[in-house]
Amino acid sequence: MGFSTKLQYLLVRQLGISNREVRQLLMEKKVKINGKVVSSNPEVEPEDEIKVDGKIVQAAKTFKYLAYYKPRGIETTLNPEVPDNLINILPFSDVFPVGRLDKASEGLLILTDDGRYYDKILRKENKTEKEYLVKVDKPITEEFIENMASGIKIMGKMTLPCKVMRVSDMEFRIVLIQGLNRQIRRMCYKLGYEVLFLQRIRIGNVFLDKLEPGMWREISKTDLN
Repeated sequence: MGFSTKLQYLLVRQLGISNREVRQLLMEKKVKINGKVVSSNPEVEPEDEIKVDGKIVQAAKTFKYLAYYKPRGIETTLNPEVPDNLINILPFSDVFPVGRLDKASEGLLILTDDGRYYDKILRKENKTEKEYLVKVDKPITEEFIENMASGIKIMGKMTLPCKVMRVSDMEFRIVLIQGLNRQIRRMCYKLGYEVLFLQRIRIGNVFLDKLEPGMWREISKTDLN
């Protein structure tokens, strides 16, 4: 009978038994995950409750996932030595921000205590979309839109192609899968524009929606996935 390496390791470690004894427990249907007898090769996560012979071997862990509106003027850091850091204004003390949003910008941050989600969002191969609303200091041209969308050389490298949509004469939305330092501001500067307002409105399936600066809400599992 096949079974997860994670589950095997957990049972060996927690129960002090051998791999052979783990296989025997599985064959005898004495292992349950979230109340259900283990099937072949189950996936095991920290959120799962695992019982052996009716006794809890792993209690289900609950993680926090929050959508938070970072106000302008706040640094995205938990370092108390950095002025205007997040520590004193965050709703919880046990969460950390996923990614960064520069001090002069505002909008959506995802806060969590789940390191797995942090890795999922930040790994480049996942290509998580991040959407921003931007206001610049003069009217936007078609050439500006095309150049922003096709890529601009900043900090010695070309930015990846992205989606750019005009909102008004001086506002546009941009969807990135990169996270270069001050990327949007640098791109605009190269084209002769200054950013007056920059707000992140989406990360993946999570939207800022009606949040106001400093406000937060819980994120559903559906949005996280």
